[in-house]
Amino acid sequence: MSVQTDRTDPLEESEVFHILGNDRRRAIVQLLAEEGGQIDVSDVATEIAATESDTTPVPNNLYKSVYVSLQQTHLPQLEEDAVIEYDSDAKTIQSGRHFEAVLQYVDGHTTDHSRILRFHLGLCVLGLAVIAVAGLDLPVISRVDPVLSSVLVFLAVAASSLYRLLG
Repeated sequence: MSVQTDRTDPLEESEVFHILGNDRRRAIVQLLAEEGGQIDVSDVATEIAATESDTTPVPNNLYKSVYVSLQQTHLPQLEEDAVIEYDSDAKTIQSGRHFEAVLQYVDGHTTDHSRILRFHLGLCVLGLAVIAVAGLDLPVISRVDPVLSSVLVFLAVAASSLYRLLG
């Protein structure tokens, strides 16, 4: 049975930092991002216990301790914040409404931010190329005002940044 949260408001940055401030919750988010879809709680507990253990195989008492803390503390908290959807009957988790918002703060998971930076870099290179080619006095390109093209590139970067900040 999945306990659905009614939380629809976005997470505050301080809430995201609180969520990711715990190693086990951070590991849950990372594992879910790597696996995608649905993941068994027992698999999450095994991975976390293996990370925390210095021995192989993982001691059973450590596995049980991790499993219980996930069930009683970490999974309910992540579900309350709508980061995951937790099915307590099937003992599975999947990403929730705010998963992507939290994931962007986890190392190595900045695809959206990287995409924006690549877009901005592309616009800047395009603007510089237009200015450089305009200096060659080619018949078609020399008609383009380099100041106008620079302003247009600047406006495109500014609009994209503003959209990202407000979106």
